[in-house]
Amino acid sequence: MAVLPIIKAPDPILKKHCVPVEVVDDEIRTLMDDMLETMYVAPGVGLAAPQVSVHKRVIVVDTSRGDTDRSPIQMADPELIESSDNLAVYDEGCLSFPDQYAEVERPAKVRVRYLDYENEIQEIEAEGLLSTCIQHEMDHLDGKLFVDHISMLKRNIILRKMSKLKKTEALS
Repeated sequence: MAVLPIIKAPDPILKKHCVPVEVVDDEIRTLMDDMLETMYVAPGVGLAAPQVSVHKRVIVVDTSRGDTDRSPIQMADPELIESSDNLAVYDEGCLSFPDQYAEVERPAKVRVRYLDYENEIQEIEAEGLLSTCIQHEMDHLDGKLFVDHISMLKRNIILRKMSKLKKTEALS
């Protein structure tokens, strides 16, 4: 497994739409494994392929919060098939936006269909943090970021901070 570089915002790579995965083969499984390793090292609870410069519809999530009791979920071509009318607000962050957080409102519960690590069609019902995390990562596949869900004022503040961070890192 390899730790991949995570793209930081603002970057046009993060705004691109991803292409479907025809089949979960060894190449996609390696990508999933590398994405999980990258997410754990970061550390984070979710990662989407465009965040590591791969424009395929692949996400990984693990909200278990522990090194020993990991419960990773690897999804190719995730599709939202049902969402609740009830909404939940979480203070979201993103590995592409280090140290930036904002309250985002999303459906509290979702049902998602996807191809798993073995290329089998699966469905999962998620609520709480897992629901938020899956929706957040699925947004990445369509070029949508968590800051797109907040007010323009808050979004601009975060994007300015990120631009400043990238400039500082470039000078280092």
